[in-house]
Amino acid sequence: MTETVIRADNVTDITDAVDAAIGDFLADRRAEADAIGPGLAATVADLASYVSRGGKRVRPTFAWLGWLGAGGAESDPDAPAVLRTCAALELLHASALIHDDIIDESPTRRGLPAAHVLFADRHRARRWSGAPNAFGQGMAILAGDLTLAWADDLVRTSGLRADAQARVGPVWSAMRTEVLYGQLLDLTAQAAGAEDVDSALRVDRYKTASYTVERPLHVGAAIAGAGTGLVAAYRAFGTDIGIAFQLRDDVLGMFGDPLVTGKPSGDDLREGKRTVLLATALELADDNDPGAARFLRSAIGTDISAAQLDSVRAILTETGAVDRVERDIVRRTDRAVAALEASGATAPARDRLAAMAVAATQRAW
Repeated sequence: MTETVIRADNVTDITDAVDAAIGDFLADRRAEADAIGPGLAATVADLASYVSRGGKRVRPTFAWLGWLGAGGAESDPDAPAVLRTCAALELLHASALIHDDIIDESPTRRGLPAAHVLFADRHRARRWSGAPNAFGQGMAILAGDLTLAWADDLVRTSGLRADAQARVGPVWSAMRTEVLYGQLLDLTAQAAGAEDVDSALRVDRYKTASYTVERPLHVGAAIAGAGTGLVAAYRAFGTDIGIAFQLRDDVLGMFGDPLVTGKPSGDDLREGKRTVLLATALELADDNDPGAARFLRSAIGTDISAAQLDSVRAILTETGAVDRVERDIVRRTDRAVAALEASGATAPARDRLAAMAVAATQRAW
C-alpha cells in the first residue's frame, strides 16, 4: 500500500495523498470483486471513477488538520494509518451523494451524470431487459450501500493502534448515524411542507455540518487522544462552519453558475427542499408581501420556468432573505474562528483551519 508523506500547510498534498489511499483501497476491492464475477469488477471501477471525479477532499482535510491540531505530526509513524482513516470520510461522502441524488431525482452530480442515471444509461445502451430507470435506481442504492460499508472497512483496516481505534469508533458511529438522521429529517420536512427556519437549520446541522466539519475534526482529535476542551472547541467551530457552508450552498443553488456548482440552478426549489434561505424568505414575505409569499409557495416543488426562477430570485433578494442569510454566514464564521483561536490547537493547524473556514463559507474552492 502506498504511503505518501504530506505537509500540514499544503492542502494539495493532502488531497493527493487521500486520493492515493482511496485508489489503493479500491484497487484491492476491484480485485476482490473480479474473483467473484467480471460484472462486479466493472461496478467497482464505476464507483472508483465516481469517487475520483471532482471534489476537494474537504472532509479528510478537516480530519487530518484536526489530528495535527491535537498534537499529531507528519513524521509520526502512525501518520499513514491516520491518513487512511481520514480518507474513509470521502467514501462516506460518496455514499451520501449517491443516495441523495436518488432521493432528489437529481440527474447530475459535479456536472456529470448522477450514479443512478449512469447505470440507467448503461442499461439502455446494452438493451438489457426490464426498465432502465428502475435498474439504475436499484444499482445506485446498492452502490451507495457498498461504498458506506467500504468506508467502515477502511477505518477498521487503516492500521490505527488499538487505543486510537477504540476512541475513533464511537465518533465514527455517531457521525454515520447523524448524517442518516439528517437525511430523514430532510425528507420529512419536504413531505410535511415545513416552513420554519429552525427545522431547516436542524437539517443543516445533521445532514451537512456533522459529517462535513464537526465530526471529521472530532475524528482527528479522537485519534490523537485530545482532551475534552479541544474537542468541544472543534465541535463548536465545526457546527458553525458546517452550517455556514450549507447556507452558502443554498445561496449558490439559487444564484450560482451551474457550470461552477455542477447542478442546475434552482434545483433545491424544484425538488421542494426546505432550505434556510427559502424559509427565511417565506417568513419575511408573510410579514411584508403576502403576494410574494403565495408565489413562493406555489413554486416550491414544481418545474418552474427560467422566468419564474428569476421572479423567485427577485423575491429572495427584495424581501431581505439573502441579506439575512449572508449576515448569518458572517456571524457563524466569526464565532467559529473565535472558538478556534481560543482552543488549544497547534498554531499551524489552527491557521489552516481558519483559512478553510473562510474558503468554505465564501466558496473559494
